[in-house]
Amino acid sequence: MDTFTLTALFVLLITSVTLARLWLARRQIAHVIGHRDHVPPAFASVISAEAHAKAADYTVAKVRHGMQDLLLGTGVLLVLTLGGGISWLDAQLATVLGDGLLHGLALIGAAMLVSGLAELPLAWKRVFGLEASFGFNRMSRGLFIRDLLLKAGMSVAIGAPIMALVLWIMQAMGEYWWFYAWSVWAAFNFAVMALYPTVVAPLFNTFSRLPEGELKQRIETLLARCGFASGGLFTMDSSRRSSHGNAYFSGFGAAKRIVLFDTLISRLTPVEVEAVLAHELGHFKRQHVRRRLVLMFGIALAVFALMGWVLQSPAVFEALGLGRPTTAGGILLIILTVPYLLFVLRPLLASYSRKHEFEADAYAAEHADADALVDALVKLYKDNASTLTPDPLHSAVYDSHPPAAQRIARLREFAPGSLPVAGAA
Repeated sequence: MDTFTLTALFVLLITSVTLARLWLARRQIAHVIGHRDHVPPAFASVISAEAHAKAADYTVAKVRHGMQDLLLGTGVLLVLTLGGGISWLDAQLATVLGDGLLHGLALIGAAMLVSGLAELPLAWKRVFGLEASFGFNRMSRGLFIRDLLLKAGMSVAIGAPIMALVLWIMQAMGEYWWFYAWSVWAAFNFAVMALYPTVVAPLFNTFSRLPEGELKQRIETLLARCGFASGGLFTMDSSRRSSHGNAYFSGFGAAKRIVLFDTLISRLTPVEVEAVLAHELGHFKRQHVRRRLVLMFGIALAVFALMGWVLQSPAVFEALGLGRPTTAGGILLIILTVPYLLFVLRPLLASYSRKHEFEADAYAAEHADADALVDALVKLYKDNASTLTPDPLHSAVYDSHPPAAQRIARLREFAPGSLPVAGAA
């Protein structure tokens, strides 16, 4: 395929995906605004008109911010590729460092730094503009900068050695280097998932053992009833950064930790927290976590194989503005363009995830109080200002969780008396 055709296909890909995402965003905004003043009948007794309007306004603001993120990211991509940004950085670094491993690391680091700096103003605006204006942000500017520097330091300390190993594999392991590089990437991700609960997460938050009381007793009884081995029950000081509530599991095997946001505990009753955790347990018991990992690693393998093809096609580098083929340039091309290449898979991945959410809800209804799960979800929808009226097409493409109305309706089959929820409005 000639250079002009490759360039045209690249531009067509980037333009088509960007326009499609902008069109979906505009649909979401129009749909949410169109339903802003009318609470869905199923929620009319538990969600006030004021809370529903706030959720609509918050959703619209987030979508508009996301549109800015998209346009900025696309602009950065085009500047670094067709605009000659990577080629220029490559030439400048080559004059100082030559063409060795250090040059490759420096090129990747420089391109990522440019991208990160370009995105920083919008990240600041999201936290101290959007989130703050709706009363969700609790992060100080000092804490924001601390987190930013800490993440950057970890990226250099951990990411640089791994990237150096991948670059060495690309140069030393022959035609099928991409399989060996993928193996290293997979091993690294497993290591991160294993170490995250005890090594990484405590760098950002304080974790405390869940104190004795009704909540701990309920959770321990639930775990025993479900045959789930846990490495401990913890609370996390998420309120330092945000008022949003959540809970999650992390780690492997019997070392799995259950972490509850302090904001979640403050808003839900013990029986409601138990029901939320039963849902999370459902993901493990129905093998969702394992299946998603297999899918993620499978997609990553395809991406590495694609990178192997790119590095064997000098015309691709020329067509996309990189000039000469280099291993580091190939990595950057994949990092920058994969989100656009994989966009076509988003509806399938979102549908797959929503199926798992329904299954986890069913598991929770079998092992906990379905009424309590509905009550908890309604409170979380309200407190997190989640829209109850998303655009159906936008939701089908993006949403990993079913729309509120569908999810509540399915749960009411297990708990027909769950709504209304007294005091939720």
